[in-house]
Amino acid sequence: MSQKPVRVRFAPSPTGPLHMGGVRTALYNYLFAKKNNGTFLIRIEDTDQTRFVPGAQEYIMDALKWCGIMPTEGPGLGGNYGPYVQSERKEMYQPYAEQLVKEEKAYYAFDSAEELDNMREQAKKMGMPNWQYNSVTRTSMRNSLTLPQTEVDRLLAEGEPYVIRMKMPRNRDIRFHDIIRGWVVVNTNNLDDKVLFKSDGMPTYHLANIVDDHTMEISHVIRGEEWLPSAPLHVMLYEAFGWDCPEFAHLPLLLRPDGNGKLSKRDGDRLGFPVFPTDWTTAEGELYSGYREKGYLPGAFINMLALLGWNPGTTQEIFTLDELVEAFSLDRVSKAGAKFDPEKTKWFQQQYLRAQSDEEIALKLQEISENEYNFETLKAVCHLMKERATFVQDILTDGAYLLARPTVFDRETISKKWKPETTAVIEEWKNELAQINEFNSTNVETAFKAFLERKQMGIGAVLLPFRLAVTGVGAGPGMFDISAFLGKDEVVARIELGLKKITEILNEA
Repeated sequence: MSQKPVRVRFAPSPTGPLHMGGVRTALYNYLFAKKNNGTFLIRIEDTDQTRFVPGAQEYIMDALKWCGIMPTEGPGLGGNYGPYVQSERKEMYQPYAEQLVKEEKAYYAFDSAEELDNMREQAKKMGMPNWQYNSVTRTSMRNSLTLPQTEVDRLLAEGEPYVIRMKMPRNRDIRFHDIIRGWVVVNTNNLDDKVLFKSDGMPTYHLANIVDDHTMEISHVIRGEEWLPSAPLHVMLYEAFGWDCPEFAHLPLLLRPDGNGKLSKRDGDRLGFPVFPTDWTTAEGELYSGYREKGYLPGAFINMLALLGWNPGTTQEIFTLDELVEAFSLDRVSKAGAKFDPEKTKWFQQQYLRAQSDEEIALKLQEISENEYNFETLKAVCHLMKERATFVQDILTDGAYLLARPTVFDRETISKKWKPETTAVIEEWKNELAQINEFNSTNVETAFKAFLERKQMGIGAVLLPFRLAVTGVGAGPGMFDISAFLGKDEVVARIELGLKKITEILNEA
């Protein structure tokens, strides 16, 4: 491992909302920095101005804040290595590109877009569909390697548009070590002469990325697998400048639930789950849903993401952020793609919701219900419902019968389970309930067991009809706890009303 201080960066492009794969990259950078007492910064890579989307940078920062993994350096955060937006660093890149030209490690290319298109078309006709501008083809193109120096000077003086391309050597093996993948070897004959500096005066990603990582003293580059093909060029650029290379770690892809291909931005709402941390609305008004607005807790979202591609080496699945920092290491990140499981994501949400106190959830419910209900009442409802809920909102929705008498009854369950003698049995049980002096869950349960024994009936013959009459639904928290929460008078009154409603339903059938 490098001995210099750990400095890592998350470097998204503001071309749209932050995909959950990008959040995972940010998370792993955050965890690695915290684990190694290092610094985690964010840099906005907006060199491709044609793909810039207004609001995307603000979205990225808001999403990281919601996730609880904010960098300590970046735009609006301060730091000694700014600016942290590449377009604001524009003036610094050209001298580096010119330096490489001067040292004959790069060259000016004056080929127009039309000339390049013609060359590609000719190559296709000759049976070469994947024509590249490389160490072989550059000898027949308009560049400073083929043109006389006087012609190059004239074109530059007259403002002829040009790009600066990397001069990739022929037939050389580039070797570098990846923390996750081990040694990677690529021959330069398989690489083209990538553009480093564009005709619009902006660097390409490749040049800006290397210059920024060097000048910001980045020690480890932890990024997605999609950047692995670019890594050999980046290694060559470090060598060309005479700079030390950071250590690389290329993270595995996030795969669709069926394992068939990369989880893309378009898969989200189409497959019935979010792929963005928070809602995103396009300029055309199209809404892409996010985990925050769907009701997920940030800790559950982050916990789920951490385990998509990283294995702690134990059976532990629930981690706080501090526990993730303590347990995380890049050695346990897999090379293979990680299959996203939306049902497992819901399971994480359930675990996190159950771990919250009744008070915490009640505060959220008060906000959702706009203070319609008493706080102590909501606390009691949370206590009854949270073990059965996935989202905070579910407690209000699924537990609506705890806050108001039911108006809708489960007709299907009633028609299947309600026997001809059931009404009389529940009437009798109602009278038993009315006789209980100290009406709490223990006493209701004791009375219920005594009632069953006297009637010589099974538990299911009475408990489900009792539940249906009081709540209108066929499942939920324990009926003795529900009875204690509602109180004797309310339970008795609900049974009377419920039996009337159930009789109507049976008569309609």
